Amino acid sequence: MVPPTPRQSGKTASMLPTLISPAYAQDLSGMMGSVTQFAPLVLIFGVFYFMLIRPQQQRAKEMKKALSAIKRGDRVVTAGGILATVQKTRDGSDEVEVEIAPNVRVVVLRDTITSVIKPTAANDSKPVVKTAES
Repeated sequence: MVPPTPRQSGKTASMLPTLISPAYAQDLSGMMGSVTQFAPLVLIFGVFYFMLIRPQQQRAKEMKKALSAIKRGDRVVTAGGILATVQKTRDGSDEVEVEIAPNVRVVVLRDTITSVIKPTAANDSKPVVKTAES
């Protein structure tokens, strides 16, 4: 059993508030206080917008443009990683017929095409062919 504690006298309890001064939050000259609080949040949002959101929107716009311009003979990569050649596009439809192997054609949706492969020209010059003169 815990022994009972003696009661504190009313005199000590009433002195306690006089010894501790209330600590009020200091205001930073009115409106400037709220501006300095929200400035870092606005700055962080601005950085996120220009470094993450805007470039992603531009890539999505370019991809949508490339998908709408797909024509016969273009090389594409599907979402499954399959390289294919476009054989037929259907106007007014999201379906594209692609050839994934010789004489193997499948129909895929435009949305499943992740990229259009642009052929690059080689920088190598053709070797000069010397003719043998007698």
